[in-house]
Amino acid sequence: MQYNSDEQLDELTDQDLIASYLHGDKKALEVLIKRYLSPIFGFIYQYVNNSQDAEDITQEVFVKVWRNLKQFNPAKSRFRTLREKRAKSFKTWIFAIAKNTAIDFLRRKKTVPFSQFDNEQGKNAIIETLADSSLLPDQLSERADIMGNINQAIAKLSLKYQQVLALRYNDQLTFDRIAEILGEPIDTVKSRNRRALIQLRKNLS
Repeated sequence: MQYNSDEQLDELTDQDLIASYLHGDKKALEVLIKRYLSPIFGFIYQYVNNSQDAEDITQEVFVKVWRNLKQFNPAKSRFRTLREKRAKSFKTWIFAIAKNTAIDFLRRKKTVPFSQFDNEQGKNAIIETLADSSLLPDQLSERADIMGNINQAIAKLSLKYQQVLALRYNDQLTFDRIAEILGEPIDTVKSRNRRALIQLRKNLS
């Protein structure tokens, strides 16, 4: 079914927009993307904490949506009422894609340059943590003394330690969120974080 104006399209439900697009109305897809662009970007940003990464991932999400829209089948989802299914099934689907795409992005991270741990005030989260935890001698808590060695020290860590440090101190995620991303118990993540810091100290010594 073709609609004559953007106002008519804006009033349609997600399901009606999808049906209209699949019947050849390209504007229907544009309205659907516009409807979810900002919410999906904000959702992804909570995972990656970086605007450029969030933009790239958001674009990837909508490419996936476009490629798989014909296979989208709300009948496979379980909702208490037909009205709830019509209102939420596409939203559930697209946010699931966004979550999985963001998690895949974070899992692909391997090494993190030391400078990326700097916050807006110019302080370095990893140095602050190491110093506060008394894991490093006082002289190693001075930024100027370790800037030349920190990247090499992090690179020597195993991938599982690098991932935890990156997610915790670069992306500033909670241990709960890190556990969700890595598919590990939260106690395992906390233990891995501490062991990573201890190993980092050894690498710097």
